[in-house]
Amino acid sequence: MLRYNTQLERLVLPEYGRNIQRMVNYCMTIPDREERNHCARSIIRAMGNLFPELRSGESCSKLWDHLALMSGFQLDIDWPEGVITEDKLDSKPEKVPYPTSRIRLRQYGRSLEYMIVKAAAMEPGAERDELVIMLANQMKKNLAAVDRDGACDARVFKDLADYTHGEIRLDPEQVVLHDYQIIAPVTGKKKRKR
Repeated sequence: MLRYNTQLERLVLPEYGRNIQRMVNYCMTIPDREERNHCARSIIRAMGNLFPELRSGESCSKLWDHLALMSGFQLDIDWPEGVITEDKLDSKPEKVPYPTSRIRLRQYGRSLEYMIVKAAAMEPGAERDELVIMLANQMKKNLAAVDRDGACDARVFKDLADYTHGEIRLDPEQVVLHDYQIIAPVTGKKKRKR
């Protein structure tokens, strides 16, 4: 009668195949520790032949980690330093602290909001004025991406003054922002010839 892979035990790391798994299972049954160490090193070489990119330096430790996983952490050999342990395998990463503050005007984004606050905190002078003009132009560009018709200088100046609580006010008669035209992205569809 034929034996199908679906009837055999499930492989821990299927990318190495059933033969490597059999070698690991055999290695676990060897009574002599020195012979087991020698067998484990030959298994690592065989695994390295399957994945040559893992044979070098730091990547070689991945092969030892995979051997530990395939043996179910039951293989008693002289492991090299830094091999994964069963308790490290189940450890969960720390939670990523996501910003919980609300963005006042979402069309401008959080980064632009931070830069506006930094510009408001700067000493008045030529450098601050130049930064404010660049920020206003970027605000107009972001606004044009969301609302093509509503991207006017007066709205950007008003939003900038609102962000800074009136600390930065631009005069519409003295400052003229760039005009941005948002071009529709190419759809990638070719016209069909008839």
